[in-house]
Amino acid sequence: MTRIAYVNGKYCDHDLAHVHIEDRGYQFADGVYEVFAVLNKKIVDYDDHLKRLYRSLNEIKVKSPICKDAFLFIIRNLIRKNNVTNGLIYLQVTRGVAERDFKFPKNTKPSLIITSKKTSMDDYFSKFKKGIKVKITDDLRWKRVDIKTLNLLPPVLAKQKAIENGCDEAWMLDSEGFITEGSSSNAWILIKNKLITTPASNSILKGITRLSLIKALKKKKINLVEKKFNINDIKNADEAFITSATQFVMPVVKVDNIKIGKGKIGNYANIFKDAYMEAIQLK
Repeated sequence: MTRIAYVNGKYCDHDLAHVHIEDRGYQFADGVYEVFAVLNKKIVDYDDHLKRLYRSLNEIKVKSPICKDAFLFIIRNLIRKNNVTNGLIYLQVTRGVAERDFKFPKNTKPSLIITSKKTSMDDYFSKFKKGIKVKITDDLRWKRVDIKTLNLLPPVLAKQKAIENGCDEAWMLDSEGFITEGSSSNAWILIKNKLITTPASNSILKGITRLSLIKALKKKKINLVEKKFNINDIKNADEAFITSATQFVMPVVKVDNIKIGKGKIGNYANIFKDAYMEAIQLK
């Protein structure tokens, strides 16, 4: 079956999809994106993702290329056309195509691409049972990572360093010695039944999966604290986790040379995963 993408108003063969070489997303990373999970052909937490998309667009002063209802229509079409049961939707909006110049171009239409990808829940559950390893790296990103922009080179380098060190994810360390977040996820540790995650600010992306888990844990009356944590806190952690649209809730069993708990997933891992799955909104 041919994989179908959506590019600037047209559905097309994924292998033939393209944008102009002077698209500002390509030349300046002048754009934003969102990643939606798909479970059982339904979009996970769609409304919150779309709300964040519009916030990101507003922060970089780009108008949405289509109306809000059209996003849902196109995404559902891609899920159907590509027969995605479980998977991911990648959506990207740039300022559009213009002669290369740093200043904003006038009267340029924003570019929109949307693609889909199938994933296996069996693969997720298999990785969940084992947990993942994390590498600590320096946080080299700009000061507005709360905007979900295309400026992803620092997280790419962080992720690559993690992979080269036999890890699955990187946790980034700020200039004061605190963990901000993962290269493509939010970070959590559990100390004496208290779950800790970095508070939302300009220094982290306010993850939609993070938000859903927080809502779920409040309903379950789990002791949750949003505060900064450092390497010493990690050493004292009983359990650790990441959250993201691609990994949902994923336990961490090792950070650098620090074994979390006994190096195996702990008792709260399934509790948090199940709470999250119960709390998500499907559309």
